[in-house]
Amino acid sequence: MPVEPVTLAGRAMRLEPLAPAHHTELIAAVQDGELWRHWYTTAPEPQNMTAEIERRLGLLAEGSMLPFTIFGGAQGHAVGMTSFMAIDRKHFRVEIGSTWIARSVQRTALNTEAKLVLLTHAFETLGCVAVELRTHALNFQSRSAIERLGAKLDGILRNHQRARNGTLRDTCVYSIIQSEWPTIRAHLEWQLAMPRT
Repeated sequence: MPVEPVTLAGRAMRLEPLAPAHHTELIAAVQDGELWRHWYTTAPEPQNMTAEIERRLGLLAEGSMLPFTIFGGAQGHAVGMTSFMAIDRKHFRVEIGSTWIARSVQRTALNTEAKLVLLTHAFETLGCVAVELRTHALNFQSRSAIERLGAKLDGILRNHQRARNGTLRDTCVYSIIQSEWPTIRAHLEWQLAMPRT
């Protein structure tokens, strides 16, 4: 399963391989909604953006993450980050995660389309048998978004990780499996074709 940097695009957004040159726009994106203040998320603080880019690029070099910058919105600027992570080449599985997007593009077609192009690449190019999505059990906005994709809850990992504020995180683990992908793809394409209210 060759997982190499690639640009993935849809109508409303594109995913480019993360690069240090995206730093300034990513700071502006994370400041849109002050996303780091949500204690249950992992969006970086503006002053830590360089370190976060370096961390993700380090994981890319190790072969365990394929990080992207999300571009979109009215101006086509960087609006967030996402990645393929927990890459399992032996068992043909990946996780879509470490995702955050600016408040101004939340609850728009952008996130749905980003997930569509990532899932399409995972199942149709990489040949994955399953794709995972994980989130904090108390991040109800994220859980709702994952469930709208059609992913199924596999279970909850109790006391799975420590959050930035020191509290213990229960992690909800969702997945989409290969046999479900044609139906999920049709569902996402239908969502994108419907007018948003």
